[in-house]
Amino acid sequence: MKDNVVQPSLASGELRLGKPGRRAKAAAPKLARRAGQRRRAKVPAALSHLDAEGRVRMVDVSAKPVTEREATARGRIRISAAALDRIRAGRIAKGDPLQAARLAGIMAAKRTADLIPLCHPLPLSHVDVHITALANGYQIEATARTSAQTGVEMEALTAVSVAALTIYDMVKAVDKGMVIGEIRLISKRGGRSGAYLAK
Repeated sequence: MKDNVVQPSLASGELRLGKPGRRAKAAAPKLARRAGQRRRAKVPAALSHLDAEGRVRMVDVSAKPVTEREATARGRIRISAAALDRIRAGRIAKGDPLQAARLAGIMAAKRTADLIPLCHPLPLSHVDVHITALANGYQIEATARTSAQTGVEMEALTAVSVAALTIYDMVKAVDKGMVIGEIRLISKRGGRSGAYLAK
């Protein structure tokens, strides 16, 4: 006795239990071809880190001119009132988390290409990290500058991210519920795409 198999109903698109018929056998190669075509579909050209087959690649910037570029990113870390009191009173066992976070953000910006696989190593001319007190935590803002063939958005974003993570590491013994978020690009200038300012 042959096993029952699930075969597609070509009319309704539903599945039904039964023996494989001629129509199902004839449709199988066609369905396989369509699936293969979908997998090989062209990737939109706007995704510059993917080639036409959808494979990741490092963008070739050798033909682009060297121009001055700048980017600013911003994010926040939300901290409990008890932990904030300890930070502001200088009673964190590991030391001053804000000074450590500023230094970590600058160092991280310089190592962005080691952290993000397809980033180009850039000769940064300036990195600045500002940390501003809020009622429920801190706002972190980083600005990066370079003269290069590609932009410094990732460097600014990396600086903010690592600065926030450093605060978390320094304060986690007091507050494990800290929330890092709203990390985004605020502005950029230079390069072929021109200026950008977040709304």
